[in-house]
Amino acid sequence: MGRQAYPTDVTEREWQRLQRLVPQPKAGGRPAKHSRREMVNAIFYVVRTGCQWRMLPHDFPPWQTVYYYFRKWQRDGTWKRMHAALREQARLSMGRNKQPSAAILDSQSVKTTEKGGHAATTRARK
Repeated sequence: MGRQAYPTDVTEREWQRLQRLVPQPKAGGRPAKHSRREMVNAIFYVVRTGCQWRMLPHDFPPWQTVYYYFRKWQRDGTWKRMHAALREQARLSMGRNKQPSAAILDSQSVKTTEKGGHAATTRARK
């Protein structure tokens, strides 16, 4: 890796599970300058810490490159496939079926103001 680890970095065991789910570089073109694991680590850093892309620490790949892969994998469904596969692995390890058989939905009305309608939008009296 060549840098000090962050708490958000994937462990070796986690990477073994994720590696097959992350798209690998296409054959034939220019070789990748940064490993896919470093891209995942950088994306996890941004997501977990909430920092701006431009504030990504300098020991990660350039923020533009990391953001490019984040958006690319978002558009091609990589994150959804990764989430589904990990959810299925977790459910199987708990002795459950791969797919949930039931769901619980909760809905609630949210009041925007005590006074509704026209009274909520009129100016206050002087």
